[in-house]
Amino acid sequence: MAQDIVPIELGLPQGDLVTLWAPRWREDGEEWEAFLGHEEDLYAFPDVAHLAAFTRTVAEHDLADHPAWQVVPALSAPELLPDEAHQFDLVGVPELAAEDPDTWTIGELADITAIVRSLADVCELDDVHEVLDSSDGFALLSEGTLPFTGRDGQKLWDDLAKTIAERWDEVLDAIDGVVTVPDVDDTALEAAAEELAAFEQESEDSAGALGVDVEDIDPVDTEADTDTAAAKSDESDEDSADDDGDEDEDDEPVGFWGEVGIDPVKIITGGHEYYSLRCYLDDEPIFLGSDGKIDVFTSPRALANHLAQSEDDHDLTEVSTWPEVATRATDGDLDIEVDVDNTYVLQGLADDLAEGPDAIDPTQLDLAVELITDAADWAGDDSVSEALGQSESLGWLVSFVLNPDPTRLAPSAPFDAEVTAWRELSESFENRLRPH
Repeated sequence: MAQDIVPIELGLPQGDLVTLWAPRWREDGEEWEAFLGHEEDLYAFPDVAHLAAFTRTVAEHDLADHPAWQVVPALSAPELLPDEAHQFDLVGVPELAAEDPDTWTIGELADITAIVRSLADVCELDDVHEVLDSSDGFALLSEGTLPFTGRDGQKLWDDLAKTIAERWDEVLDAIDGVVTVPDVDDTALEAAAEELAAFEQESEDSAGALGVDVEDIDPVDTEADTDTAAAKSDESDEDSADDDGDEDEDDEPVGFWGEVGIDPVKIITGGHEYYSLRCYLDDEPIFLGSDGKIDVFTSPRALANHLAQSEDDHDLTEVSTWPEVATRATDGDLDIEVDVDNTYVLQGLADDLAEGPDAIDPTQLDLAVELITDAADWAGDDSVSEALGQSESLGWLVSFVLNPDPTRLAPSAPFDAEVTAWRELSESFENRLRPH
């Protein structure tokens, strides 16, 4: 299986450097992972122009035998720009660890820790492994906020933050020690620099045509820009409602299920249609069910009848509004209508994955990933988050489909490993269902 080669940026003491990373792939029955380098040296460059010049002129390095390498020298310099998901600020880790353990902080620290582990594995950096193994918190970052909640979770986070404050310099020194900045061909460098300059000029022209000051554009923090735009849009809508006397959109009826904060869900998998309930409590998913098993029914009426006749012996009883649902069900007034955003179709996705990114419906995949992830999180199973990590072949393919970026290398066929991994996740999810 040929995995892709990904441009990444590493924030190190000697500066922000760019290089190439080949996440794990299987070949001839063995698993491999590599970075651009040679023997004991990790090659990194001060900018993308130097990286492009190197890839076009130097043939002897550790990625030369990678199944997808032949694609890389033909890429334009802008196509080698690392996207936001692959920019890792290693120098900023102590500052990050000083923050509260919220979703964003833990997510960013988890991504950095994952790439640092990969560097330690490939470059045989025992000192880095020693630091990462000295605090249990490093291994739990991929599980999100849950391990760091409550009194014990705070102790775990404090221990992690202390370890980083005291020993992160050892990690930086070890990685810095293997980094080498190779010389590149001047002619190739000039050509790559011209490509980047033309790309930047085109971006400026496009922004200027829209009346945007390019200096005001943050090319990295697109999520923040989106949030700001949404906030301004909300303010504008509120002002318009005040001026016109119209009712604000938030005041419109949301229906019974919206009021109680619980969603009916429809699941299509294995040739069956199932119905169940799910909600989020403190951003954590909770399903109708118990002990990691989701109670599912073959029709909305069957679900409503079950709720009317059964005792409250499931996890949704933790939700403060559950008595309202139980009362309606007992009175025979519970209508179960599933919103399109809560309809999950797992059927057929494995076949689409086998054909590659162009055959996959991003919306269907996004919803399927949401459902499988929610179910695993609710059951305390971290195998899904591990399988969907970007260092895994399936995770990289899913990320490519759900977060399209023209500068990213497309995953390479065949997709046998991805299909196998997805089938395992789907079967694990189906085993979590408890039909009635």
